[in-house]
Amino acid sequence: MDQPNTAQATGADRTSAERDQEVAVHRELEDYYRAGKPPWDTGVTPPELVALVEGHDAPPPGRALELGCGTGTNAIYLARQGWEVVAVDLIDRAIGQAREKADAAGAAVRLLHGDATRLDDLDAPGPYDLFFDLSCYCGIPPHRRDAYAAGLTRRAAPGARLLMFGYGPEAFDDPISGVTADELRARFTGWELVDTTPGTNPVPTFWFTLRRTAGEA
Repeated sequence: MDQPNTAQATGADRTSAERDQEVAVHRELEDYYRAGKPPWDTGVTPPELVALVEGHDAPPPGRALELGCGTGTNAIYLARQGWEVVAVDLIDRAIGQAREKADAAGAAVRLLHGDATRLDDLDAPGPYDLFFDLSCYCGIPPHRRDAYAAGLTRRAAPGARLLMFGYGPEAFDDPISGVTADELRARFTGWELVDTTPGTNPVPTFWFTLRRTAGEA
């Protein structure tokens, strides 16, 4: 009698569990937008992004990619500051609202419905000088986070910056959400974590700034 292939079964179980995680995240995000305004989509550009774009050592406007753009508030802000902006969101309802807002604002933003961990499936080849992520990465299932990092790395111009807002793991009651500085250092090969600033939320949050190391492949 043939013995079961335990390794194959374990791999299949893992793949099924990972697929379930992705479906659950997608469903939760859809529910937020269906119910109304999600808590992270405030309609106000965070001062941390304003400081990076308009501060004393601000980079010149270039090409920007926003991951998890929601209804487009920050993508529109960047476009108004002279940036050439591409913005991605997993939820089609959010992208639809973003398009309406961008049209009303007269802002030239290219909005893409898709997965920030599967950028190769989208028309977003780069290179980009700035990446912005407002609590997108911290909700991505762990098995897709290396793909997210690799996608940005392939599209980063030398010296590109990534400004990321994320919730710490302690802010969630599940084992997969949240982000730490140590995780970003480990996953973002060829990047330097140049700043970590605690957020002002009642639960642990952080603003992370990473810079692409020039000359790294």
